[in-house]
Amino acid sequence: IIAKIGDVIIGDAVWIGANVVVTPGVKIGENSIVGANSVVTKDVPEFAIVGGIPAKLIRYKNIQSEAR
Repeated sequence: IIAKIGDVIIGDAVWIGANVVVTPGVKIGENSIVGANSVVTKDVPEFAIVGGIPAKLIRYKNIQSEAR
């Protein structure tokens, strides 16, 4: 068994749902959303919406609509 080590880095303006597990060494990019009950095992890019077990990309947020 290979043990994962490292810091969890969470960017600005990130929404993390209830009961989310984030494994060590993962970076969650700015303005992203992690759905409830997800398990994040890999880095999440900026403006991404992820969810599931393990968390997968659902889609990217529409950056133009947030500029209003």
